[in-house]
Amino acid sequence: PKKPLTKSRSLGEAWSSPQKGPSPSLRELTFGTADGELGQLLHSPAGVCGVLLGCQAATLARLSARIQEELVGLEEQQQLLEAELVGKRWGALRILEPEPCCESGDAWYFRVGFTFGHSQLELAAKVPKPCCSSLGVQSSLGPHCSIQRLLCRFTDRLPRELLLPGNPGEQSQSPSRQEPACPTTHPVLQVLICAEVPHQTLADFVKGSQGLHRTSPGHYERLGCLLLLQLCLGLEHLQGQNVGQGDLSPEKLLLVQCPCPPGSQRGQKEPLGLSLPRLLISSFFRAKEKRRPCSTSQEQDWAKGLAAPTSPAADELMLGRLIYQILHVDISLEDALGFRSNRLPEIPSLSIYSAGLRRLATLLLHRDPSRRASIPQARSILQVLLWGPRQELFARSRKTLPLLQSWVEVKRALLLLRFAENSARAGGRAGLEEWLCCQYFQEVTEHTLYQVTQDLYD
Repeated sequence: PKKPLTKSRSLGEAWSSPQKGPSPSLRELTFGTADGELGQLLHSPAGVCGVLLGCQAATLARLSARIQEELVGLEEQQQLLEAELVGKRWGALRILEPEPCCESGDAWYFRVGFTFGHSQLELAAKVPKPCCSSLGVQSSLGPHCSIQRLLCRFTDRLPRELLLPGNPGEQSQSPSRQEPACPTTHPVLQVLICAEVPHQTLADFVKGSQGLHRTSPGHYERLGCLLLLQLCLGLEHLQGQNVGQGDLSPEKLLLVQCPCPPGSQRGQKEPLGLSLPRLLISSFFRAKEKRRPCSTSQEQDWAKGLAAPTSPAADELMLGRLIYQILHVDISLEDALGFRSNRLPEIPSLSIYSAGLRRLATLLLHRDPSRRASIPQARSILQVLLWGPRQELFARSRKTLPLLQSWVEVKRALLLLRFAENSARAGGRAGLEEWLCCQYFQEVTEHTLYQVTQDLYD
């Protein structure tokens, strides 16, 4: 006799008893989840919709965490590396280049190699200049993608093969009162080993990209938005820790090459092969200090302005001024502080990002502190500029919370489809811009969008 037909199973489903168990968490649902468990969530169209939305949110969170691991490495591995470097000096490092790979406003950086287990790592040796006084603050900061990570520090004589610009002997200072001054040829300097190897400062980037801004304004200003977004994320991290503030001088903001993965920004040309770098805050001063280290008369004027009783918060003011600098628009300290005129310099409309950046700069530099945009608000505005919703969404429909909620849900689904399509292509690995986009759609809500679009478009 024929055997009775058994129940069908989904691909990857294991045999299970028909007994009802607890409803599975949306974070635990996969394509291989047993149909018996899945059926508990599918009693109505509303239930199906909730399952799909919950799965999308959980998947975005997993993708964001995975991309972050590829960008900055596992935190456990970083901690093991820090432990391995304890007590190490120049003798444990291989000098890869005798000249600095980058010079910032307060340090020189050299590429060095280090053997860690079976891996050959490339790290940066940071040799601070005498004006650098933020090392104590930096050592107490928690890890973040936009904060320079210190792995270890030591004081030692500078190796003979390393070349410091100028006369390092005159610039060096004795690390303690007991130690005598060092010979000019082999100064004793404090050295910090950093996980990221910078290739230029933001000031170098802005100075070298004037031609790109003229020929491809949309590409350049989008890069500017992405760099400013990274800066805002780092500043929010610092504000949350309440330990120190970042120095936003373009000469002290570092850029680290971040390989542009195949398939990203598809359909867009990359002028001069320019891709998005990681931005790092590398110089700090204590949160309660009104003044920061000054090295030029211009910076002294800036510090006096910040120390004035009616001065605005330093982060917002400096971020607003930085927008003008990135867009190659001259702005004096007096203009930024509002001492000379109520009108700020005009930002020309060169791309779809220009008007939004102009609006953001105006909000950050508002003379009334109570009406000035905060760093979290600036971050949200930059995210809307980059990934929407754009003003055209409200051309035919009145802006409402249900409309914005639907927009978020559809965009999340489309973003996941894009990831799936890119992963099917050869080398379709997600990169920094995809990670920033993931973070946005993982956290954004219709209520946030309602307020941000109000600030940006109305």
